Amino acid sequence: MNKTYQKKHELWLSINFASFAINDEAIKSRLYDFSQIAFRHMKWLANDILTSGDNYNYDRDMMLMKRESVFEIIEALISEVKAIESSYPQSILGQRIKTDDAYLIEYLYEVLKDNRNNEIITAFNMQRKWEDKELEKEQIDALTLFLFEESYKEYELILVYAYMQARTDNKLHFDVFQDLIDESHFHLKSFGNMMAKLGILALPRELHEMTYVVKDLNQFVKDGIAEEEAAKVMCKELSDAIKDEELSKFFDFINYQESYHIELMKKLL
Repeated sequence: MNKTYQKKHELWLSINFASFAINDEAIKSRLYDFSQIAFRHMKWLANDILTSGDNYNYDRDMMLMKRESVFEIIEALISEVKAIESSYPQSILGQRIKTDDAYLIEYLYEVLKDNRNNEIITAFNMQRKWEDKELEKEQIDALTLFLFEESYKEYELILVYAYMQARTDNKLHFDVFQDLIDESHFHLKSFGNMMAKLGILALPRELHEMTYVVKDLNQFVKDGIAEEEAAKVMCKELSDAIKDEELSKFFDFINYQESYHIELMKKLL
């Protein structure tokens, strides 16, 4: 079952990052919805594994291939979804996941039917240009560093909080973890789409087991608060450094959200 969980984890990432890479807003939105369904599959599989007395981890064995067209991404997704089908458990949960995946495949085939959907992918071209604006190199460098660091942080937090949420019977803890997971999904989506616009889309690095197997919850939360405070500083510095009103307002917005994350984490203490 842990191998099935790993494949679902990888599929969630593949759908998620396909949505970031594709520019068409309709396809991007639908794929992101499917990625959220895949993440719920991960949650349900995790609960099944724990209920059976087994365990799972966040090991990965995948690469984000630098596809050059929408159809290349869609065809690769179809192959990946089909490859995992036989791994699902023979249960009501397994049947639910299979029917969700079957509908995803139907949607992907619909995309392939219209050649107008086959746009060029610019998410990996390394151009490092922000839309039609002329940002100075120092500003692009600061933005690049921020996006790589923070996309990993949000990916890490999604998985760590999900790992702990699956292991708590405390309603307050469960609710706080859910809020933090939802917020981190939004941040990862925002940063992933920004990386794609810059042509630097890449997977966050893999988590080490020591990151999510938490022995001391109090210390973990204290460290998490410190990490959120550091993110606030980075947001403020980036907002001040980038001479673009739209981007500056966005990073102020993220900064204020990080402030509330700190308050949520204080509830855990």
